Amino acid sequence: MRPRTRGGIRVRHFAAALAAALLVLPAAACGSDGGSSGDGFTVGLLLPSRSVPRWEHADRPYIQAQVKKLCPACSFEYANAENDASRQRQQMASMITKGAGVIILDAADTKAMRSSIQEARRAGVPVLAYDRLAEGPVAGYVSFDNVQVGRLQGQGLLDGMREEARGRTVVMMNGDPTSPNASRYREGALSVISDQVRIARAYDTLDWSAQNAHTNMSAAIAALGPGRIDGVLAANDEIAAGVIAALKSAGVTDLPPVTGQDADLDAVRRIVKGEQYMTVYKPFRKEAAAAAEMAVALGRGEDPRDRATTTTDSPTTRNIPTVLLTPVAVTADDIERVLVRDGAQTVGQICTRELRAACERAGLTP
Repeated sequence: MRPRTRGGIRVRHFAAALAAALLVLPAAACGSDGGSSGDGFTVGLLLPSRSVPRWEHADRPYIQAQVKKLCPACSFEYANAENDASRQRQQMASMITKGAGVIILDAADTKAMRSSIQEARRAGVPVLAYDRLAEGPVAGYVSFDNVQVGRLQGQGLLDGMREEARGRTVVMMNGDPTSPNASRYREGALSVISDQVRIARAYDTLDWSAQNAHTNMSAAIAALGPGRIDGVLAANDEIAAGVIAALKSAGVTDLPPVTGQDADLDAVRRIVKGEQYMTVYKPFRKEAAAAAEMAVALGRGEDPRDRATTTTDSPTTRNIPTVLLTPVAVTADDIERVLVRDGAQTVGQICTRELRAACERAGLTP
């Protein structure tokens, strides 16, 4: 509740009325479900692209639902940058102009959004960095331990090669270099595999797109030969899709282990079929819930440190209140235990008719 001043008013009946009003305000301002006061505000959500399925299929609906639960009087505004930082800057400017109370930002380009975040701060609109840590004066940050994501991928790749991994030939298909997460995934993966394998080729994948990954993997196959690649460290499931398509196009039938991330439904099906070795599951509901909770707190003028579990430094800002969640590695043996039990997917969604036999081998039965 915002403080109200009475100035020099000394009219007796006004003071009495004010005192009476103050007695009833606590009951009116706080709902029993922890929702917003009667004065709601707008929570803006800016996501970076549609090329990664999770943004539209998981993050957006989960965040919107959790904001509504925490703050029934709040409104919700959403925009997608379609991999265009200029468009995202315009979208943020529009939300600021329309009077957003807080903005959740997953930056299309974490450096390019710095000036927009500064503009939001000048306007009194706190910005919560979501999944990717944007530069500038962000008020809070919610994501996963992204170095650990890379470690899980690196270990998964070694496990997938099964035999002695030392000296075997690996291709690294990194993420989009405009995302700081990509460098953290790479850092984590290299900490596990760099002294175990020979990294023959490494590529950045613009926009995290399957098409760009296909192009890069085709180049690697042409340079190394289709039968001389023992494993592929793919930074996410879209990249893995492009890698696997390129290997198939080159006539590879005994696919090497390929990693991934996000536990997309198509990727889980590829794991069941034996085409992709593993993925990394990041419980998006938990990430969305943490972001919505911190965003609503910021919109109410509360201290985000009360919701944070740690702090993070960006290139521009120190001690950012942060929530970092724990990722989980998933192979065929883990799908039921991790994904199905957590409600990420159902057996019915995963096990299409053509995958029925493979699902039975993986222990996935309705």
